[in-house]
Amino acid sequence: MSQSHTTKDHDTIRKWAEARDGHPAKVDTGGEGGILRIDFGEPEDSLTQIEWDEFFEIFDENGLDFLYQDKAADGGTSRFNKFVKG
Repeated sequence: MSQSHTTKDHDTIRKWAEARDGHPAKVDTGGEGGILRIDFGEPEDSLTQIEWDEFFEIFDENGLDFLYQDKAADGGTSRFNKFVKG
């Protein structure tokens, strides 16, 4: 069984994403901010890559937590992640 964790720690989030070749991104909503995502390079037209500074500004302003898994159920590296209200 895989275990999920939550964090607000910027370094933990950044290291987790970069260890999986992930990059900060957002879905533009037409206003300020956007919906945060970690982009793993699969083609997604709706994603705009952003810098980590902008990513964490949106993350903090919206009081989010980062829900993630380190390992998948089969023991491999998991890329499961989700942003939830903290």
